[in-house]
Amino acid sequence: MSIPGMRRAAVGLTAFAVAAFGAVATTPEEADARPKPVDVSLLALNDFHGNLEPPSGSSGTIAGQTAGGVEFLATHLAELRAAAKKKNTITVAAGDLIGASPLLSAAFHDEPTIEALSMAGLDYASVGNHEFDEGAAELVRIQNGGCHPVDGCADGTPYRGAGFQYLSANAFKTATGKPLMAPYAIHKVQGVKVGFIGMTLEGTPEIVSQQGVAGLRFADEADTANRYARELRRKGVEAIVVLLHEGGTQAATGGINDCVGMTGPIVDITNRMDPSIDVVVSGHTHQAYNCDINGKLVTSASSFGRLVTDIDLKIDRRSGDVISAAAENIVVTRDVAKDPKQTALISRYKTVLGPVAGRQVGETSQAITRSQETLFGTSLGESPLGNLIADAQLAATDDEQGAVAAFMNPGGVRADLDAGPVTYEEAFTVQPFANNLVTLDLTGAQLYCVLEQQFVTGRTLYPSATVGYVVDPSGTTGTVADPCAGTRVVRGSLTLGGTTVDTAATYRVTVNNFLAGGGDGFSALTGGTNLVTAQIDLDAFVAYLTAQSPVSAPTLDRIRTTAEVLVS
Repeated sequence: MSIPGMRRAAVGLTAFAVAAFGAVATTPEEADARPKPVDVSLLALNDFHGNLEPPSGSSGTIAGQTAGGVEFLATHLAELRAAAKKKNTITVAAGDLIGASPLLSAAFHDEPTIEALSMAGLDYASVGNHEFDEGAAELVRIQNGGCHPVDGCADGTPYRGAGFQYLSANAFKTATGKPLMAPYAIHKVQGVKVGFIGMTLEGTPEIVSQQGVAGLRFADEADTANRYARELRRKGVEAIVVLLHEGGTQAATGGINDCVGMTGPIVDITNRMDPSIDVVVSGHTHQAYNCDINGKLVTSASSFGRLVTDIDLKIDRRSGDVISAAAENIVVTRDVAKDPKQTALISRYKTVLGPVAGRQVGETSQAITRSQETLFGTSLGESPLGNLIADAQLAATDDEQGAVAAFMNPGGVRADLDAGPVTYEEAFTVQPFANNLVTLDLTGAQLYCVLEQQFVTGRTLYPSATVGYVVDPSGTTGTVADPCAGTRVVRGSLTLGGTTVDTAATYRVTVNNFLAGGGDGFSALTGGTNLVTAQIDLDAFVAYLTAQSPVSAPTLDRIRTTAEVLVS
């Protein structure tokens, strides 16, 4: 299918064509005698994150157009299927359909999103890291249906489960060694078989709370894909598509259908995949790209339902091989009619949600953003909103648990706060993960190690106002095996409440349970002792906004460089 005015990237699979036909036709008669290839249209998305309603701000635009919203997404999908005419359409996704979702979906454990995407015609989806946010048992419930074991059927109607199949090839139960869910699916189209292998990134345990991945082991993406590709071929499947929740990034000059200076894990993973794999639908990085990597078509549709990747496959009827593959990322514009079934679903859940979402919980005197300041040439500095959240977490645990400092992980801050009144829904959008606060004991030496680990992981922990330290840009970075060996944090510069930290003394520090379990690579935090679990991080944030309103953006002076110290 061709969309006027847009470029369609194609991967020509000449070797497959020769293998399929045995030889190139020499006369028109010979060419006409061959059976025509089967045309298959794949419609792909990724990283939807429960965005039933159109995302706001920059999250709701792409390629210079406002985009997204499931009412419009469903219409676009229906139009693309209709335009395909004789083609056979299969709709797929590459993970993170749920998790880190707006309140409208998250308040109901993302059941609304699963219902909406099922109605929109989704057939197969790989799991992503956020599918594990509430644990393996909850993911199985999301697939199979049934009321939530604690909250029940919150909207008063039975939850029937997903109308599509989740695929999870590289998440194995440690007790049995078996995949948590079906590793692949075989879809027949006019007599030919198309195989779909679904996976999340191997590093899922590093970015999901330990409770979420308890009892699971995650395997290498390329090795897993190759293993199941061999199994599919033994079953007569030659057309193989991988749905992988891992991705990459192209250069800033690249458009939604470009592949400029592609970097990231997807490049190495694809290069290590077996030649029998034809297409990789990827995700996780929230980027848009349309690539040929090592002879394979590799795509990503950004995030939040703002794009649909339209992939055309031609498959030889005799051999089942893919002859050619071409793709185009199409913007989910809002200039089409809303799908009435999706509108009704949104209306139903908004009614049940009631006045909770719009309740004012505080006020800001100015916009408070999550953007990080530059620290010696990289975005490793503080964040106004990140600092504010750390302050809220300390306020919730200082008297209660004796905490003297708090640290917040950057990946847990999901949206900005505008100036003016703050509703519960807005606060939820900032902190949607429902992590518990954990206060633990760390020695001064362990605290230095945690701070050094920031430069190993490439992630800055946002500190509460009680924390201050100096970073030396010329210092050495530790290693994954020994982060404490780093010398980026100037020894003797770390203070808590204005008092210099003693490496031999013990301090009470608050983080969320994700970090306490070593999330984001902060393994040094797992050495903490005397852990006490407290309230949900969102509750602490809301309480702080209410108590401190109107709230201003904190000053970014908690992390300083040696150059700044010399100037002052």
